[in-house]
Amino acid sequence: MTLPRLRSSPPESASGGMTPGRFQALRRHRRWLIPLVAVALLAEMAIAMVTTAVQQTPTTDEPVYVGSAMVYLREHSLRYNPEHPPLGKLIIESGVAFAHAHFDPAFVGSDGAVGRHLLYKSGNDAWRLMLLARLPMIVLTLLFGLVVFAFARDLAGSVGGLAALGLYAFSPDIIANGSLATLDVPAAGFLLTSVWLLWRARRRPLRYLPLAGVALGAALATRMSTLPAVPVLLLLVTLSFWYAHRRPDLGRRGAVRLLGLGLAAAAGVALISVIVVWGTYLAVDPRLRWTTPANVPVVHGLRGLVVDWLPFPRPYRDGMRIQFGFEYQTYRGFLLGHQYRGPRWYYLPVALLVKTPLGMLALWLAGALATVTVPRLRPAVPYVLVPPAVLLAAVLNGSRDWGVRYAIIVPVFMAVAAAGVVALRRRWTPAVTAALLLFVAASSLRTFPYYLPYSNEAFGGPSKTHLRLHDSNVDWGQDLGRLAEHLRQRHPGERIWLVYKGSGLPSYYGIHASNPLKVPPDEVHGLLVVSDTWIAKSRGRLAALINSSEPIDEVGHSITIYYRPAATGSPRR
Repeated sequence: MTLPRLRSSPPESASGGMTPGRFQALRRHRRWLIPLVAVALLAEMAIAMVTTAVQQTPTTDEPVYVGSAMVYLREHSLRYNPEHPPLGKLIIESGVAFAHAHFDPAFVGSDGAVGRHLLYKSGNDAWRLMLLARLPMIVLTLLFGLVVFAFARDLAGSVGGLAALGLYAFSPDIIANGSLATLDVPAAGFLLTSVWLLWRARRRPLRYLPLAGVALGAALATRMSTLPAVPVLLLLVTLSFWYAHRRPDLGRRGAVRLLGLGLAAAAGVALISVIVVWGTYLAVDPRLRWTTPANVPVVHGLRGLVVDWLPFPRPYRDGMRIQFGFEYQTYRGFLLGHQYRGPRWYYLPVALLVKTPLGMLALWLAGALATVTVPRLRPAVPYVLVPPAVLLAAVLNGSRDWGVRYAIIVPVFMAVAAAGVVALRRRWTPAVTAALLLFVAASSLRTFPYYLPYSNEAFGGPSKTHLRLHDSNVDWGQDLGRLAEHLRQRHPGERIWLVYKGSGLPSYYGIHASNPLKVPPDEVHGLLVVSDTWIAKSRGRLAALINSSEPIDEVGHSITIYYRPAATGSPRR
């Protein structure tokens, strides 16, 4: 007797009993869900950066770059700010050009003086001019976010790409510096782009190696501090070329030939990067008129030989000499509440520990370990971990302990490295990763819109950063406009004594104050307003004034307002 054939139930997928139809529907939803989340993350970042750019007055360095960009635009001259290559300032110029600003070509002064004259003494709207200068950098920072996503997706899939983009988009340091008309984020972003293209060149070298050379040239044409990464990237060119053309039957002679071709490819990438650097200088001044300034120091030894042999324009090499001249000087630093003179090699690691969200630190570490230990991610180690390690090592012994912006390469690259977490085959990985990402987002959103003075919860948050760090870590002159509004609303008509660190002009914003360091201490009474960097570095008369005053308010976590009575024991009026 033939038994009736039983109808089998639909096969179940490995994902929790999901039928094929539902699984296909989930995949279709995922196609638009991934881009939607990426756009949402970039939109959040754009809102944070634009809000910050609108509210902040010029930081210490910005007038230098904005003034130089205006000179590029109107006079095609390289004479200002030669210690930095032109590309970053050309990008700033693309925004400044829309300001139709008044410019006085007869004004002569230092780099900073030219920028301050343009902003405050030429009849221009400083708020509008600064916003237009910052907008191109904001757009560029967002585009680099797409590179972070694409690089991480290549390594760890779309979920890994979103995790990396989340860390990038919520990084307080990247938001803070990416919303300014400065050069740190563009240099790091161009370098990341070059490394990503080299990673892709492992599959299609002819398509991606020339583009990697262009991106490397853009990094070199933005900041000279990217130069130590050049040998690493040229080795990566050879590695990618080797990977793309390797065969099991290569043999010894074939291997030698392939290695020679890889070295030739590296030389080609180097040549393209040199052409890009030359192109940026010629874009400013096609005739490349240049006279070495009298203040350019003479550099001896190995550094001098390196500068002389570099195949870059003379203004680039003179700019390197100026940078080396800065390194020969001794500056005062401040770390974890202590003043000191001269550099400390551990300054940047400690500053990164203070200013990086705790969840981000955990994901960086887990991602780096995953990249090293997971077999399919291990080939990415020289691409993702080595370049930031080399650049961080290069700046550890620098003479300027002024801020984590000198190590902004770390959060940019480590966002990509953190994507490796999703490759860990553990049940708890998705939940823990999501929880840490939410922790990072919450920590970042809590500091909005005061991103420059951010520090994580272990160090007391933004309001306590000035107790541990100074300068561009917390107080870069960005809150002069906020101070003006604060004084108008809460302290109208009171006598103001101001010790301000920054390039802004207080009177332009309606702050009419006197310098307490230029009169006898007995005459200083009323409101004593001091930038937190000067508090951290205070000594002598300023320290005495602060110690005899009562802190009553603060602005933007970067400026402290004290009340100093006319005589000991006098009540505040």
